[in-house]
Amino acid sequence: MTASSRSFTVKKISGDSANSVDDQVAVEEPLEIRLGYKTPAGRTSSSVSITMRTPGCDADLAVGFLYSESIIRAASDIMKVEHTGSVAPDTGNHNIVRVDLASDVHVDLGRLQRHFYTTSSCGVCGKSSLDALRVTGVEPLAADAVMFSRETLTAMPAALRARQRTFEQTGGLHAAAAFDSQGEILVVHEDVGRHNAVDKVIGTLLARDLLPASKLGLMVSGRASFELMQKTLVAGIPILAAVSAPSSLAVQLANEFNVSLVGFLRGDTFNIYSGGERIS
Repeated sequence: MTASSRSFTVKKISGDSANSVDDQVAVEEPLEIRLGYKTPAGRTSSSVSITMRTPGCDADLAVGFLYSESIIRAASDIMKVEHTGSVAPDTGNHNIVRVDLASDVHVDLGRLQRHFYTTSSCGVCGKSSLDALRVTGVEPLAADAVMFSRETLTAMPAALRARQRTFEQTGGLHAAAAFDSQGEILVVHEDVGRHNAVDKVIGTLLARDLLPASKLGLMVSGRASFELMQKTLVAGIPILAAVSAPSSLAVQLANEFNVSLVGFLRGDTFNIYSGGERIS
């Protein structure tokens, strides 16, 4: 069992009083994703990402990351996912995940190195334009009949918050959830990184054979950045809803690839930046 929070003694200041109390803090540790794959010289492995994350559902995070970066296309591309290496001495968490791919999966590490790098603050960065998505063959989403009502959308923030168990303890985690047009949450994950929470959701959907998720929506607890919109698009999810603001590139990406984008989803109000035809 992984540790997602730790207890620290803090001095709590309230007015003129100061008291020492125990406080729960969200765990943040590095996760290295290693890829095992076949080459003409035989099988090999490479480190493809190191991200700061909240331990838990690491396999979903690794698989979701690989899917959202178009390294894998289906669950059948994966032979095995496992933790490797030693455990962290303070928490007992494994911080390396190895994903072994099927022998017929081609891996272009040169493309990966050209198009992204990972940091604790921003997730997958380096995509300064939409070109990186175009060259991977991502197509605009179909304008199908899926609809999301205003009532479904406005109920999502409270429904997501009710499922954020570690947030209730620490107040320091982001969350992402996949939901259907009736407002039922199918998957929810928390993480110190927004991008990690979304990757965990995508990894779970892939494991359940629900990708591309053309009938689902994605709800995130923070802002809607380009990287989150990119992951939404690759997963085939037609709508991204966020409690905070979108970035300009997220709006541009949503419009070009026909993804519905909702921001400032708070109470009974929200802004529609793209794809309003999916919202009744």
